[in-house]
Formats: sequence, C-alpha cells, structure tokens
Amino acid sequence: MVALGCDHGGYELMKEVISYLEERNIPYINFGTDSEASCDYPVFAKQVGTEVAKGKCEFGILICGTGIGISIAANKIKGVRAALCHDCFSAQATRLHNNANILALGGRVVGSGLAIKIVDIFLNTPFSGEERHSRRIAQIEEL
Repeated sequence: MVALGCDHGGYELMKEVISYLEERNIPYINFGTDSEASCDYPVFAKQVGTEVAKGKCEFGILICGTGIGISIAANKIKGVRAALCHDCFSAQATRLHNNANILALGGRVVGSGLAIKIVDIFLNTPFSGEERHSRRIAQIEEL
C-alpha cells in the first residue's frame, strides 16, 4: 500500500503517479490535494508520514513544487525516512542504502516521464540489508 499526498504545486504530477499506480494495480490511499488551489504541504506530509510510520502503508509519495518543503515536514515524523529524488540513481541509492520509506518529488522540477521512472525505481528497489547501512539507519532513528 502506498500513501500519496501533494500540495497544489504537485497536483498535476500526482495525477501521473496515480495513473502509474493504477496501471500496475498497486494499491494506494490518496490524501490529496484534489485541485491546484493553494494549500499547505505540511498537512499532507503529516498524513502520509503518519500512515507510513505506523506501518499502515509500506511507502509514501509526496509532491510539492520543489519537493523540499514536503520532505522536510515528513522527516519531522519519527520513523519516516523521506528522500527527495530528482534522478534515478538517487531513487535507487536511497532504497538500497537508506531504506527510505517516502519518496518526495518536485512537481515544478522534474518532468512526468522522469518522475514515473523515479517512482518505479523507488518502489521496486529493495533495501540491501547490509550491516553498514542497517547500522547507519539505526543511528538515524536514535537522533
């Protein structure tokens, strides 16, 4: 299950992400927003982050204009490891090394074609489980 959330700056890109998920029969919960009307991204970061941190959703995808604000907000929630990715390598590395559980994207930064590739890589790359990475994640959780 994937938790989705975006503000007005991510609304158009989120529609593309939803199409990707639906085409692949990947279940999701959409916390909104449902228009391009101005709204506050921390609201959606909190909803998605809480669902992921509680284990109700395995992954989250958050989108705002740049992806910066919404990822900062999500990372305030204990148990969330939100990664802002604008390229395929970062999406793969953050899953392999950081076991990131939320992907943040910038709707005004990355085009839809690349964004869908990033989503696909993020959702389909397993955590490596290597001791050094597990150790570092444990240190992050202790902060």
